[in-house]
Amino acid sequence: MRYGVLGTGEVGRTLAGRLVELGHEVTLGSRTRDNPVAAEWATAAAERARAGAFAQAAAAGEVVINAVGGPVALDALRAAGAEHLDGKVLVDVCNPLAFMAGEARLDPVESDSVGERIQRAFPHARVVKTLNTVNCRVMVDPGRVPGAHNVFVSGDDAEAKEQVTGMLGELGWPAQRVVDLGGIRSARAVEMYLPLWLTMFRNSGSPDFNIEVHWAG
Repeated sequence: MRYGVLGTGEVGRTLAGRLVELGHEVTLGSRTRDNPVAAEWATAAAERARAGAFAQAAAAGEVVINAVGGPVALDALRAAGAEHLDGKVLVDVCNPLAFMAGEARLDPVESDSVGERIQRAFPHARVVKTLNTVNCRVMVDPGRVPGAHNVFVSGDDAEAKEQVTGMLGELGWPAQRVVDLGGIRSARAVEMYLPLWLTMFRNSGSPDFNIEVHWAG
């Protein structure tokens, strides 16, 4: 599979690196095609790793992963080009984290989500929200956290969610641990989880944790 990963931060590089290890071809995209962080990653990763601008990464990928920050996600995807996203599965792993007066806040929150905004802006892309409820190291290695903890998917396209569930399986998340929350509107719920995640991180001092969902009966 060919993946285009948008974003050269820790999340983007971690996901891209693991996908390369799994045997996939990955183009890591940034604002400019000569981004030194992306170039260094591609040199160090493997022969299946490449670097380029957002548009090059999106064009190269059969699946596109949005791993930029929530506040700049739409700008990055516009730079990637709707023509390079149409018909493709677009995996959104970002959170709507914004800093206002030095305080971490969510924007948007409650009445909207980054996942929904992306789907509205790119109606022909098949947006699936997932992985934003765990640290990037847990994203690619759920075994860092003991037990049968869960990850979530949200999206309007059932086949796209099935494909993303397969990708999650490769990353170490068995299908029975993947909870389908329904349509892309449910991305609001997992994005609003971020304040609780940040609070638990501050209290524990470690990002290596997750939640497990139990149903009665």
